[in-house]
Amino acid sequence: MGIKKGDVYYADLTPVVGSEQGGVRPVLIIQNDVGNRFSPTVIAAAITSRQGKRALPTHIRLKSNLQGLHDNSIVLLEQVRTIDRVRLKEYIGRLNANTMHDIDHAIAVSFGLEGVLEQYADSGDGADRREG
Repeated sequence: MGIKKGDVYYADLTPVVGSEQGGVRPVLIIQNDVGNRFSPTVIAAAITSRQGKRALPTHIRLKSNLQGLHDNSIVLLEQVRTIDRVRLKEYIGRLNANTMHDIDHAIAVSFGLEGVLEQYADSGDGADRREG
């Protein structure tokens, strides 16, 4: 299965605990393509068609006619989890580059990385800053 970042699949997210999104539902693959190629798991964000949810900076709205979804939907970037690729079922489609840019920003918000990314970009050279 050639899974790519930005792909949307149906996935079986049961069992769940508490407020986790569950059942068979669309998910967005947000893991990088190297991980997608070699790992038995993927990192995915739940997608809901419930439009009544309070708008959060971690929510990205999707139009059904553009994304291969049956209904207008919302990617919930606060509902991110690692799942085994066996949970992935039917391929739905792929999000475009503009939407994925918005997704990446919402991921940064969800994980509290906005300031970190700005500092990294301002450093200029983009060199690896890990301590050895």
